[in-house]
This record gives sequence, structure tokens and C-alpha cells, in this order.
Amino acid sequence: MSLITEEQVVLDLAGADRHEATRTLAERLVATGRCTDLDQFLDDVRRREETMATGLPGGIGIPHARSAAITEPSLVFGRALDGIDWGAKDGPASLVFLIAAPEGGGEAHMQVLPKLARALMKKDFKAALAAATSEAEVVEIVSAEVALDAPQATQPQAEAAYAAEPAQRHTTPSVPPVVADDAVAPARSLRIVAVTSCPTGIAHTYMAAEGLENAAKAAGHSIVVETQGSAGSKPIPAADIAAADAVIFAHDLPVKDAGRFAGKPIVDVGVKKGISDGPALVAQAEQLVAEWDADPSRAEAAVAAAAAAGSSGGLVTKVEEGASTATKVRQWLMTGVSYMIPFVAAGGILIALSFMLAQAALGESGAIEIVKYGLTAEGEYNITQNFNALSLTSWAALFFVIGGAAFGFLLPILSGFIAFAIADRPGLVPGIVGGFVAHQMNAGFLGAIVTGLLGGFIARWVSGWNVHKGVRGVMPVVVIPLVSSLLTLGLFITVLGRPITNLMEWMTDGLNGMTGTGVLLLGLILGAMMGFDLGGPVNKVAYGFATAGLSTAGAASDSTQLKIMAAVMAAGMVAPLAMALATTVRPQLFSEPERENGKAAWLLGLSFISEGAIPFAAADPVRIIASSVIGSAVTGALAMVFGASLRAPHGGIWVLPLIGNFLLFLLALAIGVLVMTGIVVALKSRERNLAAVDAAATV
Repeated sequence: MSLITEEQVVLDLAGADRHEATRTLAERLVATGRCTDLDQFLDDVRRREETMATGLPGGIGIPHARSAAITEPSLVFGRALDGIDWGAKDGPASLVFLIAAPEGGGEAHMQVLPKLARALMKKDFKAALAAATSEAEVVEIVSAEVALDAPQATQPQAEAAYAAEPAQRHTTPSVPPVVADDAVAPARSLRIVAVTSCPTGIAHTYMAAEGLENAAKAAGHSIVVETQGSAGSKPIPAADIAAADAVIFAHDLPVKDAGRFAGKPIVDVGVKKGISDGPALVAQAEQLVAEWDADPSRAEAAVAAAAAAGSSGGLVTKVEEGASTATKVRQWLMTGVSYMIPFVAAGGILIALSFMLAQAALGESGAIEIVKYGLTAEGEYNITQNFNALSLTSWAALFFVIGGAAFGFLLPILSGFIAFAIADRPGLVPGIVGGFVAHQMNAGFLGAIVTGLLGGFIARWVSGWNVHKGVRGVMPVVVIPLVSSLLTLGLFITVLGRPITNLMEWMTDGLNGMTGTGVLLLGLILGAMMGFDLGGPVNKVAYGFATAGLSTAGAASDSTQLKIMAAVMAAGMVAPLAMALATTVRPQLFSEPERENGKAAWLLGLSFISEGAIPFAAADPVRIIASSVIGSAVTGALAMVFGASLRAPHGGIWVLPLIGNFLLFLLALAIGVLVMTGIVVALKSRERNLAAVDAAATV
């Protein structure tokens, strides 16, 4: 299949404006049988032009569109001797490429776009086209740059070929940086990462990538560019982002997963700037790096702002490429839990506040009475008809109804984002609907986990079907959600749901029936898990178990699930608080950096951030982890035995008013902290070479 033929070359292109010239070029596609509806194709091109002008600096025009009227990827070349205004700021275009792509894209389309875009950035390519004397010569020049690979290539092969393009590679610095005398620039070779994108992802995306690569190379820097274009995008490895000195966004669409780049100096411009002003963008990145080097607080502020705002780049997963199967399973589950936690927090805190207000307004029976209120309840219990802004009971009822509504989303969100972690966006529909059905069938969080895993795998399988190009356009919006939901829900409702519901009922009855030794043992195990790896996989399993259990706690204020949450949070606070206390009472046992970390650990521990003890565990893993496991286990067991309860999944000391039996909660926490502190001090006191330890820690 040839992209361009002699019939698709116009050496004397003319027209009153770019629309008339585009029609002239498009008529050549009709003549060669590649366009079945001229007016439809021209409408598609015009809509693209309305989004953003397609004239580029250097006298180039690249009108382009995907269209159902196009039968195969095609190029039409036109040379306008007098030039035609195509919207570029530097003047009219003399070299025009009309790029026509089928609506569903295709393997050839994926190969063509990066190649043509990059060719248009080469001066010798443009000079050869300007000097060509025949249509055959133009075809030869273009084909040499954008020739297709073997026709039998499959889509994965095409993607692999694209991945080999320089849009995703390190460019080895070959010349020293060129910096103006008055410029502020770092005196070192920088590592830059960049993202380019445009509304259709056909040309500007790849041309901007080429422009940035050339500019970075000329300045003596290395760069990796992620092109979020029609050929798909291969995310920049996390290691490259972590090592990057600066980030450049040249885009006209939101950057996917922009949160990956939080805490880095970012140059953020439109995609055309990447094409026309690559050197200026690199220079701007150099200046930002120099400014951030001079003022490290800017990096800290950027990280804090990103953490406060959350990721602005869309939905993300916690799944790492190349991880083992066991690790991926844990990461799939934790992705679901992480998206569920805000619903747990909002709903749990509101319900806890409603119970507090209800008891203040109605006395001891307040927590029982308030659960009768609802949006569709009868008579005085209908909050939509009987809300009184001056009534404490009305506010308690309002908080309860809103909190209950948030809790209604726990299982759908848990299931939906487990599926999302497996299959990306195609997994959301079967996952969320599956979670809703699990909730309706009282299958609990186990049911949501099953529907999430099942929906994710089925959606990923359906997404990989090799379908006819006419069906590709409706795959994401019709076929994948329809087939994956039908298979997931059909299997769950008819086969899997009832056994899982029975298992959940058995587990719930077992937890609620726990007394004495059983409660103590459960708290002991969960506490030890929280203290074992301080925010690592084992810690997260215990925390995930507790937060998932909140979804089945219901309105009861003394359910075992609420006690589990309180025990897990108390145990997770032990290690950082114990290390803060140990560095305070026996500072001579710790190095200077450890003593500084101890000061910060007070706040981290009070805020339920177990990771505050990681610096100590990293320096002395055996003694610190052993002490942490014992102290955390003691606190977990005591919190369970004391009957402390909690609806909020996080917050530490700051949600103390929401903790049932909070004085006993504090007592359990204090005992565990003292136990761990005593063990740490005793073990550290056996160290005979503290000077060597201090020297090693301060190197």
C-alpha cells in the first residue's frame, strides 16, 4: 500500500484561501478512490482547522483529519509557488501536506504519523521538495522518509516499531551547552523529560517531539519524550522521571497522569511552541533548574502543592511494570482501596458526627433514633421534607444521610478501580456495576474484590480482540462495556455471588461473635502487621483489611469492624512515636541525623504516618523492626480488648473526638509506645561502638 502516488502530487497548488486549496488536494483522493465522500472529508478537515490552525513555521501547512470517508492512510502533497495563508505567524505556506486517515486509524497510520512529522522538521527534506521538478521525484522523496513497513505487520508490531522511534529514547549529548552570556543556566548537562500532544495526535504531537529532541541535543542535554498521540503513548519510565532535572509540556490536551511529574520544574506551553521554539523552551528549563537549585524550598513547595491538590493528570494506578504476579495482585487491590478511602473518610466522619450530635440532641437513644432518617423515609423521618436549620436533630440526620450515601459507593468504587488497575478505563464499567451488584447481594468487600478482578480481566481480554476497522470506533463505548459487563455480572449473579455472600455472612457473624482470646489474638496479629514494614506490603494488607471492613460496619457504633479500624490506626502510630520518644529520652544512643528525624517523628506519629519510623528501621532494621512489631502488637491487642472504635480510616490524633472510648484508645497507644521505646533503648544500649555508628550515619 503506497501512501502517496503521482496522482496525489500538485506542483502548482493555487487557491483563494486554504479551504479552496484543501479542496483541490482532496479531489485527488477522490480521483484515486481513497475518499468516498468529498464533502464529509472536507467538513472533518475544517473542524480540525477550527480547533487549531495547522500552519507551521517555515512555510509548511499540514491540514489533516480522521474521517469515515477515507478508506486508507494517504498523503497529498501540494506546492504553492506564491504561498497560501495557513495560519502560521511567520507567513504563508508553500509546502502543504494533506494527511488523511481512516476514522479507526490502523497499523499503517501508526507508522506514518511520527515519520512524516519528523521529516518535516528536516531542512534537507523541505529543500528537496521545494526543488523537485516532477511528481515522480516528489513521490520518491516522500516515500524515502515515510515508507511503510511490511503490510502484514500486526498492531503490536507497529507499536514496537513506533517505540523504536526517537520520540522515546535518550539523546546522547554531543556538544556543550550553548548559553547566552546573560542567561541563567546550570553548569551541567541536564536530564529532561517531556510530553507532547495535540487534539488529533496526527502531526503536531510528533513534530513537537522532534523539535524538543533537536533543541535538547544542541544544548548538550539528554531528553526522553512521551508522545501522547494517535499512535498511542508509551509512558516514560518512572526511573527516568525520578532522575529528571526538568519537565517540558508542549500540549493542547491535558497531560495524562501529570501527577507523575510533581515536584519537578515544569515548562508548560502549547504544542506549537515545541515545534517553533524548542531552543527557547530548553533555555527556559535551564533557567528554572538554576533557580530551583538556588532555592530548594521551591521543590518542597511544589511537592506539597501537588500532594494537597492530588494528581491533576487523570486516573492513575499503583501497578508497576515488570512486577511479579503476587506484587501485581496486591497493587491491583491497593489501587481499589486507595480510591475507596476518600469515600470511607467522608462517609465515616459524617456518620460519626451525626451520632455525636444525635446523642447531644436525643440522649442515649440518639444513635438508634437517627438511623431512621432518610431521603425516602415516611413522615417526620424524611429529611428532605422536614429539615430545620435550627434543629440539632435535623443536622444530625443530614450528616447521617450524606454519610450513608458516601458509604453506598464503597463497594462500587473498590471493585471499579481494581478492574481499572487491571484493564485501565475499559475496566471501570464492569467493575463499578459489579461492585454495586455485590452490595445489593450483601456480598461485601469480598464480592467487590471478585467482581473487580473478574471485570478487569474480562475487559482486558475484550479490549485485545482484533476486530474489523469498522468496529474499532465503537469498541470503547459499546462493545467492551457491554460484553464485559454481561459476562462479569452474569457469572457473579448466577454462579459466584451466593457462595461469596454466605462466606461474608459467616465472617461477619464470626467477627461480631468474637470475645476474650479471639479479640485479643486478632488485635495482636493486626498490630504486628502494622509494625512490621511501616507502610510496606504487610502494613498495607492490614490497613486494607480494616478500611474494607468499614464498608460492612453499617450504622452500628460498636461493631467489630470499627474496633478493627481503631486497633489498626493505633498500632500504626506506635513506631514513629516510640522512636521520637527514644531519641528524646536517650539521645546519646542515636546519631545526629536520627535525632533530627526523631523530632519530625512526633508529628508523623500523631498523624498516623507509620513511614516516620522508616529512617530508623533502614539504619538498624533488626532491632527497630523487632521492637516495632512487639510494641504495635501490644497496642493492637489492647485497643481491641478495650473496645475502642473508629469510623474514620485515617487522621491519627486529629480525629480523636470521633474515636469511641478514646481514653482507652490513648491508653493502648501509650502502652505500646512505652513498650517499644523500652525495647529499643535496651537493645541500643548494647551497642559498644556508638561513635562508629554516628560517623557512619553522618557520612
